[in-house]
Amino acid sequence: MTEHDTGPTRSERAQGKAGEARPREAAEENGAQVSTDGTANGAQEAAIPELVIISGMSGAGRSTAAKCLEDLGWFVVDNLPPALIPTMVELGARSQGNVARIAVVVDVRGRRFFDNLRESLADLDGRGVTRRIVFLESSDDALVRRFESVRRPHPLQGDGRIVDGIAAERELLRELRGDADLVIDTSSLNVHELRAKMDAQFAGEEEPELRATVMSFGFKYGLPVDADLVADMRFLPNPHWVPELRPFTGVNEEVASYVFNQPGAKEFLDRYAELLRLIAAGYRREGKRYVTIAIGCTGGKHRSVAMSEKLAARLAAEGVETVVVHRDMGRE
Repeated sequence: MTEHDTGPTRSERAQGKAGEARPREAAEENGAQVSTDGTANGAQEAAIPELVIISGMSGAGRSTAAKCLEDLGWFVVDNLPPALIPTMVELGARSQGNVARIAVVVDVRGRRFFDNLRESLADLDGRGVTRRIVFLESSDDALVRRFESVRRPHPLQGDGRIVDGIAAERELLRELRGDADLVIDTSSLNVHELRAKMDAQFAGEEEPELRATVMSFGFKYGLPVDADLVADMRFLPNPHWVPELRPFTGVNEEVASYVFNQPGAKEFLDRYAELLRLIAAGYRREGKRYVTIAIGCTGGKHRSVAMSEKLAARLAAEGVETVVVHRDMGRE
């Protein structure tokens, strides 16, 4: 990723100060009587817009994610104070269906700011608003490179270094990251790749109950920071030590057959798939729509790839919309 968060999006510029509007006074000036639940007496109950909150590390690509949703037809508001999010949703509900999907970009730069966000989220949950949190993550090294490339200070570094600002922001965002429905690690992504990920999650006409990303990886290259669940395939014999299999990968049928003929491989697949069914049911009950399942081996070439392919096929057969990503295959 090379893009930083700068300025308002087109929707915000076009709508001016929509986030500052006072819906109750505006309605009363037009003679409407506003009920306590935000609907006018005698009128049909307003449709509550779908809400996405985009947050994450400064420099991780919040603006790119917001612009992608804007291109998909979402009404996007950048840097809206969290206390005004419920007001924005209420305004959308009064738009007679013209604003059915709202995306709000927020960053957390102070303790009171975070408290306001938490209060707003509790308010939205109490109203039954369908809301999701997208969190943009990136490694410290990648963030430092991005800030240095544009010669900008980190918004929280003060008199210190860029890394000090990053550390302070990461600590402030820790709880919000844990509550996120979708975490996207942009450390190795460019602008186009991030847009492709956003398109994959939000471009569909119908929102699936649960979307899963099954990612193979190599432990020697580090754990995926956006993984919700991690499984280790290093308990299986490594095809790397079989000369005729070494040049191939886990997508090759011979390598996959070798892996699944090893003791414990099929049993692991069956039991892990059963465990994921239990977890998926809980995710659905909690309103979590996205899960990243990381399957690792030493180099991310043979065992993890073969298991990821089989597990993804199993999930897809059970009705879970699934994407397979082989993070480190071909990296050696």
